[in-house]
Amino acid sequence: MTWVRRAAALLAASLLVLAAASQARAAGYRYWSFWDRAGDRWTYATQGPATERPDDGAVRGFRFAVSADSSDANRPRGTADFGSVCAKTPARAGTKRVALVLDFGTPADAPSGERPPAPRTVCARVSPDATTADALAEAAKPLRYDTNALLCAIAGYPARGCGEQVAAQGKKQEKEQQKEQGKKSAEAPGDDGPSLGLPLGVGVVAVLGGAAFWQARRRRNA
Repeated sequence: MTWVRRAAALLAASLLVLAAASQARAAGYRYWSFWDRAGDRWTYATQGPATERPDDGAVRGFRFAVSADSSDANRPRGTADFGSVCAKTPARAGTKRVALVLDFGTPADAPSGERPPAPRTVCARVSPDATTADALAEAAKPLRYDTNALLCAIAGYPARGCGEQVAAQGKKQEKEQQKEQGKKSAEAPGDDGPSLGLPLGVGVVAVLGGAAFWQARRRRNA
C-alpha cells in the first residue's frame, strides 16, 4: 500500500498547486480611476469626483484600465500642467477652471470589440462650488453612470460595461497576443500550449498507473 499512499499524497499536492495557481490568477476590474495632481505627481484620489470640489487651477485625471485595486492602478499619461492645458481658457470672474487629463487606456485594456480614443486634455470652466464630476460633465460628455452612481463611461467610452471583473493576467495576455498577431498565421494551427493542470494531471495518472503496476507485480510474485 506504500505506492498507493505515495500516489494519493502526490495527487493531494497537485490539487493544492492547482488551487494556488487559480488564486494567483485573481481577478481585477476594468474601470475609470480618478486621480489628483499635486506638483509633478499623480495621487489616487481619496474622494469620488461627485464629492470632491477642486480649487481654481487644479489638475484632475481619469484613466481607464484593468487593475486589482488602487495600488495596482495605472496613472494618467500625457501633459498634466494646468498652464498648458488651460492656456486658451482665460480666467473669468465668478468661475473657476479645472484642467482634466483623460486617458482612455490601451487596446489591451479595452472591452472586446472596442478601441480607445487617443488621450486628451480639456479645460473646464465651471462655477466656484462645482465638483470634479460637474467639470467632467461640462467638458467630456456624454458620461454614463450605473445605478450605484459608479462612473462607467467618459465621452461615451466605453460604450458598454461598467467595472466588470477581468482576469488579472488578461491585460498581459492581451498585449502578448497583439504582439504575436500575424505571426501565428504562418505557424501550424493549434492552441497556445497545455495548461498547468494538464502536465500535473498526466503526472498523477502516470504515478497512479505505476503504483497499480507494481502492486499487481508484487501480488504475482507473492
